Amino acid sequence: MIDGPYFVLIVIGVVGTGLVAGVFCAFSTFVMRGLAALPPAQGVAAMKAINVTALMPAFMLVFIGTAVLCAVIAVVTFVLWPDEGTVALLLGSALYLFGSFGVTMVANVPRNDALMKLEAGTQEAADYWPTYVREWTMWNHVRTVASAAATVSFVLAVS
Repeated sequence: MIDGPYFVLIVIGVVGTGLVAGVFCAFSTFVMRGLAALPPAQGVAAMKAINVTALMPAFMLVFIGTAVLCAVIAVVTFVLWPDEGTVALLLGSALYLFGSFGVTMVANVPRNDALMKLEAGTQEAADYWPTYVREWTMWNHVRTVASAAATVSFVLAVS
């Protein structure tokens, strides 16, 4: 049985991955649909504002802190190699690190950066907006599933 400080790390990992999965799920299920329903100038302006506020410490602590925690859980798991839960812990860590954090860095952030360079009311922004919404949301679905699967994997490791 996993216990002590290692158990606490995993519980915090469950909370972190679950919180991030919830944020991503909200974007996939209704935020992006709502933004896509707006005229392009309004949708672009709103998403640019969201992207700025997402960089505030509260979300970044959860998002990046969970990535660091997953890396720590993976390292500790390799060192301790517990009798139970090893595969689930390594899988949960990998799902979050690659499927959530990694996808964010290679798929969502570059799209956000491209959007930030556009002026909301321009034709260029209006032309890019449908592509941005479609591609960003598709990758967000991946992040949502990966974060939720990491949560489930961590829970299974300690149950």
